[in-house]
Amino acid sequence: MPADQDAPTVHSRTDARRRGSRSSSRPTAHRARVQRDVLAVIAVGGVIGAEGRYGAGVLLPHASDAFPWSTLLVNALGCLLIGALMVVLTETTAPHRLTRPFLGVGVLGGFTTFSTYAVDVQRLLLADRPAPALGYLVGTVAAALVAVWLGATATRGLVGRARPVRLSRGRS
Repeated sequence: MPADQDAPTVHSRTDARRRGSRSSSRPTAHRARVQRDVLAVIAVGGVIGAEGRYGAGVLLPHASDAFPWSTLLVNALGCLLIGALMVVLTETTAPHRLTRPFLGVGVLGGFTTFSTYAVDVQRLLLADRPAPALGYLVGTVAAALVAVWLGATATRGLVGRARPVRLSRGRS
């Protein structure tokens, strides 16, 4: 099969260094180790968040053709917490480099759920309930945006408008 002439050529970082590009000054082994620990904390956090989401679904069950209140509440709560977390991590502390991937991407990413949201919309449509499906589709996005803003704003109000704390990051 001939290669697509319009497709971009993909080169490894090693190839880029051979050509004189300065894409990275760190050795490949170091990047691989860093990537593995970030992926590990995201995975562990994702399990914790998904268990929390499952627990919310058990506490607030709904029939497949009913309005999915539990998913809406989980997504809104997760967005509220993401807004608060990002303020704490970026404006008030100098956290460990794995804190954001663990809490933000892992725990809260595992807790919130776009896939269930999409399936819930589909189920409402298949149950011939287009108005609730549309309301849920638009309402979830609106609730998520308001929740992130509210979480960030409330957290700034609680902790004051502290300046970001930055540690100097020397080469190791």
